[in-house]
Amino acid sequence: MKALIIEDEIPSSRRLARKLNEAEVEVVVELSSVQSALSWLRKNEHPEVFFVDVKLGDGLIFEIFKEIEITSYIIFTTAYDMYALKAFEYKSIAYLLKPITTEKLQEAIAKVKSFHTIPNRKEDIQQFVARANETTTKERFVVKIGRKIKIITLTEIVCFYSEHNTTFIYTQNGQSFPIDYSLSYLETVLPAYAFNRVNRKFIIQKTGIKSVENYTNSRLKIEMHHFAIQEIIVSRERVKDFKKWLD
Repeated sequence: MKALIIEDEIPSSRRLARKLNEAEVEVVVELSSVQSALSWLRKNEHPEVFFVDVKLGDGLIFEIFKEIEITSYIIFTTAYDMYALKAFEYKSIAYLLKPITTEKLQEAIAKVKSFHTIPNRKEDIQQFVARANETTTKERFVVKIGRKIKIITLTEIVCFYSEHNTTFIYTQNGQSFPIDYSLSYLETVLPAYAFNRVNRKFIIQKTGIKSVENYTNSRLKIEMHHFAIQEIIVSRERVKDFKKWLD
């Protein structure tokens, strides 16, 4: 089996290549940017599997997928968990968070090999992605109010926030409800076009934003409709991604 790596951190790329070689996966090329990957992919035959980071020095990996049709298997290798749901839109079959363990890498390779034995590979990938999306995209939340059960749809939600080790849903009518999900988990099951994690305590709904203004230390301050419990500040390391999401 042949593979390519798209990773802008050279030590990480070399470490991954070494692990893949040990697993008898031949790395045909290591690329480090959006532009170098576009150039190579336009001129060369694509190997069976891509190992790709999300954030590169000159952009996001998704820019490549928008320019070039990719039918190979895609395995994401990244330090960012916020792109997991979006990854499935591009036929990803594994999303590995750094530092990548040998066990997780071997599981991903085994998954590729299992798909590789099926003649109609492209159709099988599409079915896999469809099932993954069905099981990871959440459209509503069920909360208990005393003896009653309330169903909250995504359109009713202003934000999710964490307080005292508990996650809450905050709705447009000004109510908070505790839920049994962490913010990290919610990032993987909420539609990325609508929700964004702006810091370690908040995931906000795009339609709930009232205004955005510059704040200290290159951060942003967000004012939400219907929500005034706490200030919501976009952490500095998330500002760039937040601006792209907002557009």
